[in-house]
Amino acid sequence: MTTPEFRMIRHPLAKRTLQVARVSRISPHMQRVVLHGPELAGFHSPAPDDHIKLFFPNSQGHLVLPEIGEHGAVWPEGLEPSPARDYTPRAFDPQALELTIDFVLHGDGPATRWAAQARPGALLTIAGPRGSAILEGSAPKGLLLAGDETALPAIGRWLEEAPANAQIQVFVEIPEAADRQTLKTGPDIRIQWLPRNQDLPGQPLRAAIARHEVRTDQQVCWIACDSDTTRQIRIELEARGVPRAMIKAKGYWKREGDA
Repeated sequence: MTTPEFRMIRHPLAKRTLQVARVSRISPHMQRVVLHGPELAGFHSPAPDDHIKLFFPNSQGHLVLPEIGEHGAVWPEGLEPSPARDYTPRAFDPQALELTIDFVLHGDGPATRWAAQARPGALLTIAGPRGSAILEGSAPKGLLLAGDETALPAIGRWLEEAPANAQIQVFVEIPEAADRQTLKTGPDIRIQWLPRNQDLPGQPLRAAIARHEVRTDQQVCWIACDSDTTRQIRIELEARGVPRAMIKAKGYWKREGDA
């Protein structure tokens, strides 16, 4: 029996320009956008926390995309580049050639503005995923999944794609109680929603994990939220005896003032 561990695999990088098929508000702070198009043929996202790059129209409404060369992205000269952000594919239907992306509606960034205004027929270009962190080795006896609203697409996929019979504890920090989503349930899945309300980001999540009795054998811990909270939780889990190799912690965003 081998210990569960993450192994990175690489994929050929492809850009795909897609159309919006439909849009729905699934919670007060989450907009779901379903994209479709023939260029999704061959799309592959094997890991629950994969990320793809989304390229949004620039201020003139144009998609201005880079070419990927030996030294990275090369943008067309004299043109305003399309703003780009990383997102997790929430779901992919290879028969219908439909890709679902969930957008947290917060602030006034290019992704939030685009998602809030998206209508069927609007164009968007994606690239990736460039790589996937695949969980290999023996199936973990347990999974600890913890994150804020930005982690919900990946957490949803983890629950749907987790090894059979794994004991799964989920902690999700959300802006308010109304932001709960319908996720996969089962006898081995326990989900605790943590409305943030007036607390600072990360406070409810850290407190819940501190109270939780973590296992130090054959349990994989997956953490994703703001960078500062993610780092603190990883340090605290290691201090409680969880091996570093069994922790995958990713900062999805930075709080204002973070270095």
